[in-house]
Amino acid sequence: MSEDITNPSPLSNQRICFYGAGAMAEAIVRGILKQNLIEAGNISMLNRSSEERLTFLQKEYGVQTILNGITQEQLLVHADIIVLAMKPKDAVTALEVLKSHLREEQLIVSVIAGLSIASIKQLTSEKQPVVRAMPNTSSTIGLGATGVSCSPDVTDSQLEAMKAIFQSIGYCTVVEETLQPAITGVSGSGPAYVYRFMEGMISGAQSLGLSYVEAKQLVAQTVLGAAEMVQITNEDPAELRRKVTSPNGTTEAALNVLGEFQFAEAIQAAVKRSADRSVELGAAIERSISQ
Repeated sequence: MSEDITNPSPLSNQRICFYGAGAMAEAIVRGILKQNLIEAGNISMLNRSSEERLTFLQKEYGVQTILNGITQEQLLVHADIIVLAMKPKDAVTALEVLKSHLREEQLIVSVIAGLSIASIKQLTSEKQPVVRAMPNTSSTIGLGATGVSCSPDVTDSQLEAMKAIFQSIGYCTVVEETLQPAITGVSGSGPAYVYRFMEGMISGAQSLGLSYVEAKQLVAQTVLGAAEMVQITNEDPAELRRKVTSPNGTTEAALNVLGEFQFAEAIQAAVKRSADRSVELGAAIERSISQ
């Protein structure tokens, strides 16, 4: 791997251990390696039981696993950054196991929905630097949207390393932790809203005689083009909508129907319910810690 000496990666010489080896962990590893941010040998991946999964990841990406003859404890102890990527139901048990292997200077990065920084510190150490992140599923193709929050003890260099990790899989923004439910409601769950909208458009197209294949391609390109218009022109979506809505035209007629069904209100309510649910999940994790 060639590296720009004048502008080295914030992850240079760092060792990253992924505690959990599912689709999101794989997406982040793929992004890091695609951007040449770190050598594959400096990345390790752990999971609870699937040797087959670890074998695939080791062969596909060249990462370290326990199949290299290194123990889980050794991989955790020697890591500079530990990414928590297990299922929420396994988080408390995993953190209780992890606690005895941690050094206070190790950065903990969590991509577990609902798991607060305070909960992580409660299960590890009050002095542990912690980053909480909410990437979405589009991260698997490098087009993710991630909101990240940091504990006060995260250093400037750790912050830059964290940004590099999530920028390798798409857009990344740093927010106060109190805004994490909003991030979940908008970008975390957001792809599903768009897919549901696309399902409706495809069904509508089919009812007018288009084949499923034709409808799917037309809808996908329409959604992609609309998103690109927002990104490239930097115009407000409301302004772009007005520009394509002629008085008494076809688009206005369609938008009037959406208004009758309270389309905008439904989306707003969906975003809020997703955000509220993330708070509920976090509260459930906190209750499990106190039991």
